[in-house]
Parts: sequence; structure tokens; C-alpha cells
Amino acid sequence: MPDRMRVAVICGGTSSEREISLRSGQAMLGQMDPGRFLAEIVDLADILARRKWPIEKLVDEFDVAFLALHGQGGEDGRLQGMLELFEMPYTGSGVLASALAMDKSMAKKVYRDAGLPVAREVVFSAVEAAAVSSAEAADRVMAELGYPAVVKADSQGSTRGVQIARDRAAFESAWGDALLFRGGILVEEFVKGREFTVPVLGGSEPRAFPVIEIVPKAAEFFTYEAKYSPGGSEEIVPARIDAPTARALSDLGLRAHQALGCWGVSRTDIFIREDGQPIVIETNTLPGMTEASLLPKAVLAEGWTLPQMAASLIDWALERASLATRTEVSPAC
Repeated sequence: MPDRMRVAVICGGTSSEREISLRSGQAMLGQMDPGRFLAEIVDLADILARRKWPIEKLVDEFDVAFLALHGQGGEDGRLQGMLELFEMPYTGSGVLASALAMDKSMAKKVYRDAGLPVAREVVFSAVEAAAVSSAEAADRVMAELGYPAVVKADSQGSTRGVQIARDRAAFESAWGDALLFRGGILVEEFVKGREFTVPVLGGSEPRAFPVIEIVPKAAEFFTYEAKYSPGGSEEIVPARIDAPTARALSDLGLRAHQALGCWGVSRTDIFIREDGQPIVIETNTLPGMTEASLLPKAVLAEGWTLPQMAASLIDWALERASLATRTEVSPAC
């Protein structure tokens, strides 16, 4: 290995979150210590199309992959599986945790098994969603949840394909929009309350970082536009909550991270209902790292620097790769 570790900052790709991913990649490239890392941007789209970076060249020319990807193809375990096959260390969670967290309905099953509080839901698999009419779906949701309800494309990130339906007509419209993502559809009861997110960082000993309170300005909840448009939301870190509440939310975020089997980094979104009951919403395994993203704000509030975060994520990637190598069983002769 050369004096400086060769880091491929993989971003971009072909998902609906490509542009945000490119911004995350550029932001993290700027935080790499040039005395320790020789880093370069690698567009996942070029890997997939075997243009500039076919996988063989990527593995030959870099020591570790820093994943700054969001959405399908980069955050859902598929890229992680390919890197595993080529024995290339990478930042973030492994195949299973990435796939589970990306599939919102499966993640909720894991949360429930771990005793975490979640909202009631109706799940339509990709086959069911394609087969039933919007009217049939509306009937089922009315019978099991009532309105308002939250309609979500089951395997999208950055609040893509999420709408609040306050009545049957709005539900049928939202249903049609969610179908455009060509996957399952998750419909949840509407949770009214305050919105928070809990970042967790670490390898074998993860810990929660300061809880962030999210106050959307451009929409009723933390939509894609509220996340990435200037002035779209107010993010308050540390959150305006008392110490016992902060500890409770931190505990939920850490338990969600561990239940899914996350590694390196995660960010779990949690609502506190008007009656004080916390509700775990979802976990992001590759949170945004742009100048407007939540994770960097929590890291800075903790007293870390962003170069320290970037270096730690790489160290944890190498730790996980080392643990995986140590636990491999040699084939019998």
C-alpha cells in the first residue's frame, strides 16, 4: 500500500437522487486529509456502464471505497454486494443492513422485533400494488387505517414518493404517483408531532451523536424540497428537548442502528407524537453529506471536524473488512 491510502469517493449513479449524491461526493472529497488520503471522485454510472471505471480497474487502483451514494443501486446493498465479491473495503453498512433499511416495510418488521415503537401500516408488495386499483387500495386503507394517511414508495430515499393523503381523492392521486416508482407501496397512519433525527457513528462500538430537531418550512413534513432547497427547513442541533428526552431518542436511534445491523454511520428519523409517544420512522444507511445535510451538522455540534468524520468512516470500513477476513473459514482439503 502506498504512503497515502487511495480512496475512491463513489457517488452519482443512476437513481433519482443522483444530483444530491454528486454533491455529497464533492463535499466529502474536500474533507479528505491530503497528507493521508489520495482521493478521487468515481461516478457509479461510469462503473455500471463500464466506461472510465470498470469494476476491475476500480479494485486495482484504489484501496477503499468511500460511498457517498443515495437511493437505489447505491444505498440498497447491490453495490455493497459487488464490492464484497471483489473484497474491496467500503464505508457504511453491509449488504443486509443496506437492503433492509432501504425496504421501509421490512425495516419496520425488524424494528418491531426489536421492540421499537412504529406507526401502524398497510403494505402492498410490488405485485399487489400493480394488481389492485387505486379504489381497492383506498378501501383497504380506509378500513385499516383511516385518513389522513402517508403514502410511500417502499424502496426510495430522500422522501421520494412520499405524500400525505387527507382524504380518499388525495389518496388515489398519491397512489398513482407512488406507482411510478415501480415497486411496493407502504401506507402508514399519519403521525402528527415534532420531527427529529438521530445520527449514529462508529464501528464495533457505535454511539449516538446530538439529536437534531427538524422544522420544515416549505412543506408540512421533511420532503425532498424541504431537505435540499435553501430555507426549506430549519435544523436545530442540539434539539430543543430536555435531557431525558434526548437520551430516549438517542437510545432509539442506536437500537435501530443495531437492530438493522448497520455499520459506520446511520441516521434514524423519529417523530414524537402530540401525546409524547416516540415513533421510529426509518433509518438511512448513507445519509447526505452536502453542506445542507443533517449529519455534518451533528458531527460539528459534537465537536468533531468533517475531516475527522471522513477519516473515521474509512477507519471503520477497514475495521469491518478486517473482522470479515478474520472470521472466514478456510475450505476443507
